[in-house]
Amino acid sequence: MTITARPTWTTSASWPDHPDAVLLLREYMTEMVVRYHRRPALPGEVDAALAELPSDDLAAPSGLLLLAHHGTDLAGCAGLRWQPGWAELTRVFIRSEHRGAGGGAALLAAVEEYARAAGADRIRLDTRHDLVEARALYARHGYAEIPAYSQGPYAEHWFEKRLS
Repeated sequence: MTITARPTWTTSASWPDHPDAVLLLREYMTEMVVRYHRRPALPGEVDAALAELPSDDLAAPSGLLLLAHHGTDLAGCAGLRWQPGWAELTRVFIRSEHRGAGGGAALLAAVEEYARAAGADRIRLDTRHDLVEARALYARHGYAEIPAYSQGPYAEHWFEKRLS
């Protein structure tokens, strides 16, 4: 009998301008554009979205960006923006070929650990109505819908998880 070990998830902090981070953030934004418009991205549209919603603040001292690996494969990312006493979760993304293998849960566990260590008592996030998989992930992991705390152009649902 042969038993094949399943790859494990690991996360590590990265600078947003690291080539792996740039690649994942572009893939994330491409998916956001395609899903929002329900069509392929037009030339320049992803670049415009990246400029409109930059990720350069996902580095010390204002934030954190985690990259996730599934085994040796670069597989996803998640970011935190530090706020007074709490953290905002953003850019949660798992490459399609790694979805359903626990990457979202691994990223949430990792960002929650970092947020606690930084002294945050809760994590908040906003998301869009069409991102049903993301909303289900957050609900499964203890994030509850709350009233709007932000007014971003794509914020339609708001969640919070208390860490203490």
